[in-house]
Amino acid sequence: MKRRAFITLLCGAAGMWPLAARAQPSKLPTVGFLGPFSMSIQSESTAAFVQRMREHGWIEKRTILIEYRWAEGLSQRIAEITAEFVRLKVDVIVTAGTEPVIALKQATSVIPIVFAAAGDPVSTGLVASLARPGGNVTGLSNQSADIASKRLELLREVVPNLHRLAIMANIGSPIGILEMGQVQAAARTLGLEVVPAEIRRVDDIAPAIEALKGRAEALYVVTEPLVNSNRIRLNTLALDARLPTIHGYRDYVEAGGLMSYGANFADLWRRAGDLVDKILHGTKPGDIPVEQPTKFELFVNLKAAKALELTIPEAFLLRADKVIE
Repeated sequence: MKRRAFITLLCGAAGMWPLAARAQPSKLPTVGFLGPFSMSIQSESTAAFVQRMREHGWIEKRTILIEYRWAEGLSQRIAEITAEFVRLKVDVIVTAGTEPVIALKQATSVIPIVFAAAGDPVSTGLVASLARPGGNVTGLSNQSADIASKRLELLREVVPNLHRLAIMANIGSPIGILEMGQVQAAARTLGLEVVPAEIRRVDDIAPAIEALKGRAEALYVVTEPLVNSNRIRLNTLALDARLPTIHGYRDYVEAGGLMSYGANFADLWRRAGDLVDKILHGTKPGDIPVEQPTKFELFVNLKAAKALELTIPEAFLLRADKVIE
């Protein structure tokens, strides 16, 4: 009787196993979030991305998991995070910048990659074309190199008698080399003499700015992770050297730079949420066209202008999206 009861119980349990298996919660889709800078620097952009994902119904820890990692502007950290995401087999990776995407492409041709911003994704080889990216990568271009001439025109409006322009770029970065070439071409068109300030590491920044004293009347700073992570120090040194600076993003102006003009970074990250949503619903990244920025912003720092003894025209300030006083 005991034996019969045991067999009955065992058969009943066996019948329950498939039912129990079906009752187990399925694995939530996972997004690998590779922040090229620090969490504090990217707080606004991160919030914009997460909010857009919520609007699409992707709620953290309920319908999706987001694994956040911060590279702090370091190439080594980018490599480590890339390897970790591949090992975790996340469903999609979202990041920004040329260097992180190149590292990700080299590590995986399977996991979809979305870049929230990249200077020139075609010229740097991130995608085959804007209309048909191909492969496992898509995203948004920030057109940073394309609007170099616009930045120089703005700079000439606030720096009287600008003749010699210094250009600081990390030549160890693909976008650094590309944008430096774009700025040089734009400067020559405007009749400006160019003074290159090439760097490869943090320790190169101070000597490069010191060498510019008396050789340039303004400094164009090419945006990329190494420079971004050291923007406060860079702007402090530039002010000491009496060099007005022009940047691609407002973060630099909030960190003491004179002015910036570029795509609205938070808006790009917000729209990256749209692309991630499409991929999570089954669209192949290579079939999603790379999008262009639609919002640009001009920031001006009057504190920096005062320190440089520059007078910003009132008409110029009225065009600015934000003036820091």
